[in-house]
Amino acid sequence: MVKAEGVPEVTDADFEQEVLRAELPVLVEYTADWCGPCRQLAPVLSEIAREEGERLKVVQLDVDANPGTTTAYGVLSMPTLMVFKGGEPVWQVVGARPKRKLLAELADVV
Repeated sequence: MVKAEGVPEVTDADFEQEVLRAELPVLVEYTADWCGPCRQLAPVLSEIAREEGERLKVVQLDVDANPGTTTAYGVLSMPTLMVFKGGEPVWQVVGARPKRKLLAELADVV
């Protein structure tokens, strides 16, 4: 998995606790080692996690190691970004994007 610095990894086993039961909105990146755009997105996610940590939790999920969660939310392309609030997905987008664009898109749901 392409690791974004300062962004914890979640798994099928702890997804409910770490994402669905989180108090803050959670941005989940569904990622994989073989995903080129995921590598482009890693530094963007690191910056967002550092700068927005008080109002947004950012995590990564390796789709190859966690097929249950990946299938449950119908994730077919990497990277898929999803925001969960109150245990429900409220926003989703596929593909890497620049930090400014991603923050603008997140502003409506965070």
